[in-house]
Amino acid sequence: MAIVASLFNREVVDRMVERALARARERGVQVSAVVRVPGAYEIPLAAQRLLERGDVDGVVAIGAVIKGETLHDEAIMTASCSGLMDIALRAGKPVGLGITGPGMSDEQALARIDSASRAVDAVVAMHELLRGL
Repeated sequence: MAIVASLFNREVVDRMVERALARARERGVQVSAVVRVPGAYEIPLAAQRLLERGDVDGVVAIGAVIKGETLHDEAIMTASCSGLMDIALRAGKPVGLGITGPGMSDEQALARIDSASRAVDAVVAMHELLRGL
């Protein structure tokens, strides 16, 4: 699998990447690439490119979309999630949603770093499921 992670809100996302890598090791899953992109909005494009590679059977998307003074966090989450679902369907490969938000405070984002581990589990489960279909 590959991991695509946002550089934005790095203090949270770096911890999420560490959790995802640890979970992949626990599960015996090889991580062929860790790609960092500017923000959650850019994750789908990098994920799409990675899913085109022969050594990538799934992608884990990691980011933390924290509430600001506007509704920008909601727009970013909507666009990113929609893009990720579209590329998963086109590629026929799983994408694990480890992007947290919207509407979170910094404290809530830190409390949700284990979402990255669950995204790894989702990619593994879907990969196994799809191989059997």
